[in-house]
Amino acid sequence: MVQLLITTTMVMGCIVARANDRNQSVQKISEKNVLSAEVPVKWGKMTLKILKGTKGGSPTYGSRSLGYMGLTMYESVVHGNTAYKSLAGQLNGLAVLPQPDKDLKYNWALALNAGQAYLLKQLYEHTPAANKASIDSLENSIYNSEANKEVAERSARYGQEIAKAIFEWSKIDGGYQGYKRNFDSTYALPKEDGLWQAPPKGQSPVALPLHPYWGKNRTFISANGQLEIPKKIPYSYLKDSDYYNQMYEVYKMRSTLTQEQKEIANWWGDDPTETFSPPGHSYNLATITIVTAKADFFKATQTYAKVGMAVADAFINCWKCKYYYHAQRPWYFIFYNIATLWDLYWPEPPFPAFYSGHAAQAAATATVLAGIYGNPFKLIDDSHVGRPMDTQRVVEYKARKFSSFWQVAVETADARMYGGIHTCHDNEVGLKEGSKIGNNVNALPWQG
Repeated sequence: MVQLLITTTMVMGCIVARANDRNQSVQKISEKNVLSAEVPVKWGKMTLKILKGTKGGSPTYGSRSLGYMGLTMYESVVHGNTAYKSLAGQLNGLAVLPQPDKDLKYNWALALNAGQAYLLKQLYEHTPAANKASIDSLENSIYNSEANKEVAERSARYGQEIAKAIFEWSKIDGGYQGYKRNFDSTYALPKEDGLWQAPPKGQSPVALPLHPYWGKNRTFISANGQLEIPKKIPYSYLKDSDYYNQMYEVYKMRSTLTQEQKEIANWWGDDPTETFSPPGHSYNLATITIVTAKADFFKATQTYAKVGMAVADAFINCWKCKYYYHAQRPWYFIFYNIATLWDLYWPEPPFPAFYSGHAAQAAATATVLAGIYGNPFKLIDDSHVGRPMDTQRVVEYKARKFSSFWQVAVETADARMYGGIHTCHDNEVGLKEGSKIGNNVNALPWQG
């Protein structure tokens, strides 16, 4: 492994110069000096391995975890580059963070490494022992790449201090150890026409609402917590109403699905019991973008931080809306008002419909990625390549090509309508709200 020392200058992946150690007492480097994104990417992939391999996962808890993992990655290294600025004092309730000693040398890859390992084991304390061993193995392999033990110890200690501070801040956000209370048996669902009921053929074996109070959690960005709840189309069973027409469109779509639409529905299904979940898919898109763009070390950490916090805030705002309206999903309306023999493409998830969480977090992700890498941007999403063929629906998991981040977001939203679990209105509002959330992430003072 190439040693990622702060004393190393890399251009186009090749070492071109090494400064004299006497001139490296101050740890900051200029924008022209970059480090490889190898270590951030390894931790991005390890994080998703843990999300996927830990039972009881949910898109809500997963999104929260990614927010803290991405932020910690960024904050553990931000003082190593004058082009970037710490977010301490800029986020919702995060006043201060530990500071590095300006007169000492740090290996920023090791700081990142230690912070990621510590926080991932705290957020997923319930993951199997084999997963914890994988975390330790990665941490040790990267740590041992530094020959100077004094620098290694100092750097790892600083990374852990950042992670511990952020973890303590996380404990009071409302979602701490949320995996222990995925479903609330005491939550009283309102009972009126047009309101959500637990599905008879649900994605979850538990016929209870998932995290009904998640919308009360603290957002990372204060402005996202202040966004107004959007308006929805009023319920009506009348055939000339907008509401009926939205549901009828979903009904008709099911019988006319093309092979391409089935492939899209499957690709963005992201069942948290089988994959790293919808927010995990977005975090993997961050990895794909970093690798595709050949981003440097610091830009990679900013990418994970922006995407992580964007999806976390998107799920909080979306869940606030879901449990404000308690809007029904298409199956119940179609069964009682259009056709009793109609069936879903996907099993229904255990929470209300409006608005689409898939659409919101995808739009938030697209907005922050475009803010960093611009549009157009060509990428190939291979997140599910290698999954066994869906023999029931006769769908293979083949990589998908895109020419912009927004194209990814729109396809993600469309997939939920193809799956029969969201209306066009759910998706359109989700995309709009997700964009607002992403813009608020972009508006933070990231540049030094």
